[in-house]
Amino acid sequence: MRIAAYVANTGSGAVSSFDVRLEKPVATTRTGRGPTGVGVAPDGSHVYVANGLSDSVTFIETTGRKVVATVPVGTRPFSASASRDGRRVLAANWGSGNVSVIDTASRKVLTTPSVGELPHSIATLPDGSAFVTNSGSNSVTVLSKGYEPVAQIPVGDFPSGITATAKGDRVYVADTGSGRISVIDPATRKVTATWAVGKAPLGLGVSPDGKRLYAADSGADVLLVIDTGTGGVLSRVPVGRTPQGVAVSPGGSRVWVTNEESDTVSVVEPALTKVRATLRTGDQPEGIAITLR
Repeated sequence: MRIAAYVANTGSGAVSSFDVRLEKPVATTRTGRGPTGVGVAPDGSHVYVANGLSDSVTFIETTGRKVVATVPVGTRPFSASASRDGRRVLAANWGSGNVSVIDTASRKVLTTPSVGELPHSIATLPDGSAFVTNSGSNSVTVLSKGYEPVAQIPVGDFPSGITATAKGDRVYVADTGSGRISVIDPATRKVTATWAVGKAPLGLGVSPDGKRLYAADSGADVLLVIDTGTGGVLSRVPVGRTPQGVAVSPGGSRVWVTNEESDTVSVVEPALTKVRATLRTGDQPEGIAITLR
């Protein structure tokens, strides 16, 4: 089975794809202008790219790495995340304070719920709900299975990256302006812990077993490896300049980190806390996702 990493190059209007096992570039696919966030279909069939300067989401079919649709959304979408069942793609519209919910079959926007100010990223859960970071209002909006806003959870300053465990029993938020991680219990919709971890954590990823959280510290140029049992930082792995996005391989043996100011992606082996490879990308790589195709 082919495993590929897709990197959104904000400065060059394209997505770079890499063979995860061989750690080699495969292709470059043109998207809209200013691509930032990347999401993947659960079955690996498609990649979804938020084009911040084109106000759209690009659908890329992974077998041929070809663009098959471009869906207009709100203003300056920053991220595009698939629902766990693959039926929807949610785009966080940074400039319009809402989320575009796209039907993956018809490739049309079904609804556009309002969230907080400057929505940044989205974590979807197995029960169909979604958690949205609002960088401008220091909060996380909870969207119900029907995509209605049902709660606002206060977190730290400038929340950006967000991720959830495979089981959906924990949600982690990168409070970039506070240098900490907020831990949310989805059942109670409350912050249960805050961890001081670095200067400016941004992109997040969690290991398949949920025991490790990986955070790109954009202020210190390191990947933080965090013990989710204690909130302690186990190691700081030097990567490139201004790391942004984080993606974890399906088995958890590799963590890929985009380095915006270095125009590279670092491939980290977390067990040995070292960089295995540094690969060239396009200009200003930000979002990254790994898919089984």
